[in-house]
Amino acid sequence: MTLRSPLARVLNHGAAHGGVSHWIVERVTALALAPLSIWVLVTLLSLPQFDHASLSAWVAAGWNPVWLALLVLLAAWHSWLGVQVVVEDYVHGVTVKTLTLLLSTFVHTLVAFSGVYAVLHIVFRGAA
Repeated sequence: MTLRSPLARVLNHGAAHGGVSHWIVERVTALALAPLSIWVLVTLLSLPQFDHASLSAWVAAGWNPVWLALLVLLAAWHSWLGVQVVVEDYVHGVTVKTLTLLLSTFVHTLVAFSGVYAVLHIVFRGAA
């Protein structure tokens, strides 16, 4: 007894296994975001004040721009993967699904590059 349809047996179509890599990347980005988020939270709460000058100085200091840019990129990637899964599971029209996935990709890319640009702008504006 088999659970495969007759057409699947004839065409020799099995499981695509495409979701496994997507699932792994979601978990890896989540694992990378956890310590970065804790780091941002702890260091921001340890600042003496939350004014523009002290936050700009904190962003531009040492390795902070690298970790912040990594946090922004990973958060955007992780969010994009999650939105993609939700859209693929719950949006049923092919045209609407395709347009929503394209819009999601565009918005997440824009957010990622805007965040990295903001970090770089603070770093290089303070150096000038």
